[in-house]
Amino acid sequence: MSVTISSELLRRLVAEAAASPDAEVCGLLFGAAGRIEAIAACANVAANPARTFEIDPAALFAAHRRARAGGLAVVGHYHSHPSGLPVPSPRDVAQAMGDGAVWVILGGDAARAWRSVEVGAFVEEMVEVVG
Repeated sequence: MSVTISSELLRRLVAEAAASPDAEVCGLLFGAAGRIEAIAACANVAANPARTFEIDPAALFAAHRRARAGGLAVVGHYHSHPSGLPVPSPRDVAQAMGDGAVWVILGGDAARAWRSVEVGAFVEEMVEVVG
């Protein structure tokens, strides 16, 4: 499978991660199946944001309320690995819910997309950059 994202959105994600070398950034991905149409940065409320991320629950709930009211669907989220590669960490794997959500992971000035296919497992998605 593949995920489509605009070059502008991808540039913004990579820039956001690069601007935070000491803490993981995180946010939400919006769109439809196989297509990321918008992103929203969220506060990382994890106890140790240098090593992990937790999207602000208030932002997550608000995004789902907007989607139910006709807004763009939440298709996944993104986060960075400031001193690592854009691959799921053991902690990421433990958090995979098997719900089909897209995880864009940023690290080393690169971005890779993963889909949570079952509890504790990901498959890599090909990223198609458009525009």
